[in-house]
Amino acid sequence: MDPFVRRLVERLLDASKPLSRNRHFHTFETPEGKRALRVWKRLLALQRDIELAREEGGSSRVMRQVVAATGEVTVELKLHHLKTTRTATLEGAEFELLCQLPGVRESLRDG
Repeated sequence: MDPFVRRLVERLLDASKPLSRNRHFHTFETPEGKRALRVWKRLLALQRDIELAREEGGSSRVMRQVVAATGEVTVELKLHHLKTTRTATLEGAEFELLCQLPGVRESLRDG
């Protein structure tokens, strides 16, 4: 992941130092800024689903796969309320950021 994109995502995820998307609109109009917003939204959605799976007695597991030396990680969620399984493949850096979110690391187990 591009270091600039990673810093933007970290700032978006950090509640103690919020980054205003309105004030910094020019930053988020660049390709890197748009990528940071996509990653941020995806990580928040995954965090929400991981917490939901934990609350309803579902499961979350991590399957580590090395694909072309990128260190991709697959996260599998069993969502009982939807009667489905959600599978997300993340870059190693995205997975690190996901694990920093509250309640995520405790909920994930290695599969």
